[in-house]
Amino acid sequence: MRVYNFSAGPAQLPLEVLERAQAELTDWQGSGMSVMEVSHRGKPFVACAAHAEAQLRTLLGIPDNYKVLFLQGGATAQFSVVPMNLTQPGDTAAYINTGQWSAKAIKAAIAQGLDVQVVADEKASSYTTVPEPGSFQVPAGAAYLHYTPNETIGGVEFGYVPDAAGLPLVADMSSTILSRPIDVSRYGIIYAGAQKNMGPSGLCVVIVRDDLLGKARSTTPGIFDYAAMAAADSMLNTPPTFAIYLLGLILDSLVAGGGLEAMAKRNQAKAAALYAAIDASDFYANPVAPNARSWMNVPFTLANPGLDADFIAQAAEAGLTNLKGHRSVGGMRASIYNAMPMEGVQALIDFMAEFEASAA
Repeated sequence: MRVYNFSAGPAQLPLEVLERAQAELTDWQGSGMSVMEVSHRGKPFVACAAHAEAQLRTLLGIPDNYKVLFLQGGATAQFSVVPMNLTQPGDTAAYINTGQWSAKAIKAAIAQGLDVQVVADEKASSYTTVPEPGSFQVPAGAAYLHYTPNETIGGVEFGYVPDAAGLPLVADMSSTILSRPIDVSRYGIIYAGAQKNMGPSGLCVVIVRDDLLGKARSTTPGIFDYAAMAAADSMLNTPPTFAIYLLGLILDSLVAGGGLEAMAKRNQAKAAALYAAIDASDFYANPVAPNARSWMNVPFTLANPGLDADFIAQAAEAGLTNLKGHRSVGGMRASIYNAMPMEGVQALIDFMAEFEASAA
């Protein structure tokens, strides 16, 4: 039985994509081989990767003066790779801290020898808020401003794009990319791990503006040098071929489903329904400020934490899995990425009502 998987990542994938991959698994494009077995330098796979890039450019409206890179190491590697490509040791970089993933990026930048200036830190709210627009100042000499539009663990999301004061804006969009339209031209670099909305783990998509290429430190490994990877069409080494193939299938599905405008309407509706159910109850609570609530990751707590284990166990029996909150914050967390249908969200809402009634 297929369950509704509320995992924060690796996350639920579209069923139609999995079924197509299943049908092609042993004989891709009449080759008599799996896509995982063909050469990454052969014409069929080169065309497969080019198609995925073209679909991504179409969906996101990526301007011509940006490169799209398919890299390995996940978004976590980019915490270090961004400084490697944009700075020299001792340079200043500005960061906004809204939670654990921001903090990890900051730690990695410091380890790369940067003078990290945290221009806004939401610690006072226990990272349940984002800074108000215009409430922070970016140092004029900084190499870039980095932020995390959506904090997967805390369920905190920016409702606006920060003003980088003319500096390159760098965003870790792992949890939000493809969930709605974005204006790529406002960013210097966008990076995102694939395992939320784009496919399986192992692939990281990087979108980088051309003028930021060619600035890598001399010690940067070739596979982490944006310019070198761009010149080799992301194939300086063997790329994660199966992940790129699945990305292409997911992008095809998004295009067929009406694009990111349609996806945004579905995602907003799912989140609104779940938050409404939480807010209407005295049994459940969401800790995040209403103007900073994530569409993708919805944490919630029970009035009696002693019932957490029962909630998780009974939810799993009902086909609602991976609802346990991150170990650092506890409670529950429902990740409702693109592939989670409204039916899955409604099934969770119905279960929550039933569980509350049984606990009364």
